[in-house]
Amino acid sequence: MKTGYMIMMANLHDNLTDAEMIREEMRMAELAEEVGYDAIWCAEHHFESYSMAVDNIQVLTWLAARTKKIQLGSAALILPWWTQPIRLVEKISMLDAMSNGRYLVGFGRGLSRNEFESFGIAMDETRSRFDESAKMIIAAMKTGFIEGNGPHFKQKRTEIKPAPLQSLDDRLYAVAMSPDSATIVGDLGARMMCFVQFSMDKHLPNFELYRAAYGKTHSRAAPPPLLLDFCYCDKDVARAESLVRKHLAANYLSILKHYEFMADYHKEIKGYEAYGDAAMFLNSLGLDAAVDDYITHQAWGTPQQILDKLHERRAVIGHYEWSSIVSYGGLPFDRVEKSMRLIGKEVLPELKQWRDEVPAPRAAAVA
Repeated sequence: MKTGYMIMMANLHDNLTDAEMIREEMRMAELAEEVGYDAIWCAEHHFESYSMAVDNIQVLTWLAARTKKIQLGSAALILPWWTQPIRLVEKISMLDAMSNGRYLVGFGRGLSRNEFESFGIAMDETRSRFDESAKMIIAAMKTGFIEGNGPHFKQKRTEIKPAPLQSLDDRLYAVAMSPDSATIVGDLGARMMCFVQFSMDKHLPNFELYRAAYGKTHSRAAPPPLLLDFCYCDKDVARAESLVRKHLAANYLSILKHYEFMADYHKEIKGYEAYGDAAMFLNSLGLDAAVDDYITHQAWGTPQQILDKLHERRAVIGHYEWSSIVSYGGLPFDRVEKSMRLIGKEVLPELKQWRDEVPAPRAAAVA
């Protein structure tokens, strides 16, 4: 199984400035190669303490200089926020050249109303902006030229310099948290990325939509998806649960606030209707129960408890890649480091032995 370390850069710490937090996050990320992860991933978010990863290409460029072999991934580049796809193609090509091709490219559409309003981009345009931009970038990285004549991006045919080192084939990922996005990701030929929010049974229908779209468009089986979840590892079970209950709860409350998940405005916006169902589900649980439910589905505990959780998922969704978010919710960085090193010592070696061949995932239940 391929494994990744994910950077969020959330400052929910009581005693750290934003700059201090960023330096600590970079120190932790640099350890990812030492402890045995296959890739370092970084989000893109703006304007809130929930996540200050405002330029993941910049973050990964710094890490490229501080590491030797580990792959470096954007999870993700939020395409509607980049109003000139040509600038992204140049940045991708430059980081590829500097890192000798270690860059994994991830696309996303975005969801937070505050981020779109601050950038002055209408949320009901995000699907068309994403689709148009993604196709331009994929073609440019294959041909070395970018061009476009769509409604959002008028681009004369322009040669990319430095010339692309490689296409996006076999290293393109895209976030899909809704049925619409799952199908689009499959059509693009990207590997689906998904943040764990619910039980695998609830996630399975989207994975099936992704696999069906990928197979139909590309006439081959879809590659395994990438699951991202919040992780804490400790040999002391009681301490693990105490820290998780405190810091994962704080983290999830920041997620709910950032995305306004318990509001129901998403259902009124073109392309985001599915999130209205999520809001209905969360409100049916109530805030406290929603937090408890979320914590239940993340991978945390002793090394064996984490391995058991990850193994159970395979029976439902089949083989997948795994990326862990280890720093979140104001968790002190000494605890982040201890957790990370224990994952590297007792979890990652076992995961690397897991073969791709697993029993076929069970079909999603028909509503």
